[in-house]
Amino acid sequence: MTIAPIAGSSIAIQIHVAAAVLAVCLAPLIIARRRRDRMHKAMGYVWVSAMTLTALSSFWVREIRLIGDFSPIHLLSITTLAALIWAIAAIRAGNVRRHQGIMRGLAFWSLGVAGAFTLLPGRRMNAVLFGDFPELGYVAIAILVCGLAVLSIRTRQRSYQ
Repeated sequence: MTIAPIAGSSIAIQIHVAAAVLAVCLAPLIIARRRRDRMHKAMGYVWVSAMTLTALSSFWVREIRLIGDFSPIHLLSITTLAALIWAIAAIRAGNVRRHQGIMRGLAFWSLGVAGAFTLLPGRRMNAVLFGDFPELGYVAIAILVCGLAVLSIRTRQRSYQ
């Protein structure tokens, strides 16, 4: 494991990675937490900030140029920003279920699915995490998919109780 591929990247990529890593670390703590107290709210503010920074910084990450300077992943960034606004509006309106659904969807699609693609061989995060063994990215993706499935089942079961 080496941070050289990140350290040698543009400041936009460094900011993007730092914000995404923070969001990835916080998401399971927030989602799996049983109590929706001040700690949940404080972690939520940090998570929303990290997600916003991740989405905004992505517009300066232009390595896969399919449509001018942009790629389809930038559509996910726009969707993420909109979903964050919708989730905040939902909780302020007292619609907890809608808020939960949007936030879980964001964690799954914007962090889980998009994050899994960064682990593919040839990608920067694959080089950071797996170095000379890029094929381990496939193993990590399989573990990530299983983990997301377990988390999804666990949170669904809890919501029915």
